[in-house]
Amino acid sequence: MGTGLPLWLKFLDQTSKIVITLTATVLLYTRSAGVAYFATGAVLCAAIAKSVKRAIRQERPSLHSGRKVTYGMPSSHASACTYFATYITIACLQLPVHPTLPSFAMFAPVVILPWTFMIVVSRVQLGHHTWPQVAVGTALGACCASFWFKLWVDDAAGVKTTAWEGEAMVKSWLGQ
Repeated sequence: MGTGLPLWLKFLDQTSKIVITLTATVLLYTRSAGVAYFATGAVLCAAIAKSVKRAIRQERPSLHSGRKVTYGMPSSHASACTYFATYITIACLQLPVHPTLPSFAMFAPVVILPWTFMIVVSRVQLGHHTWPQVAVGTALGACCASFWFKLWVDDAAGVKTTAWEGEAMVKSWLGQ
């Protein structure tokens, strides 16, 4: 983006890299099947958003008219970030903190929810999307996270049991 942007918009424009790095760090630190499952859901949510985007084929705002045609409905950033915020918030409310994380991790939504709001707003401010595009992306992310979390806590099709068995196997390989 342009050099005249406020610092907060420049930061938020790099959200994908930041979120991927933070997720990978937590996954490597915890070695948790639950975190791997959560990250897999985020990837699937982004893939759904990209598929819907290709099906709807609604162009981005005219600011991007000089670039190759890309589609903006729904916003993939809004869906992925909202997936993260929704899933993490529900998990903090309904699950115990992973034993490798500090107990204050349960307050993660205090940071994640406002950050997500700023990311969604920044997509419009940066000219990448319209308000309807980020609204649909936000709704998609919240629905994906709610569904994915429900599969986990209900152990649908043995998802959680299989993941925990995998986690135990990895721990045995690492001698923990």
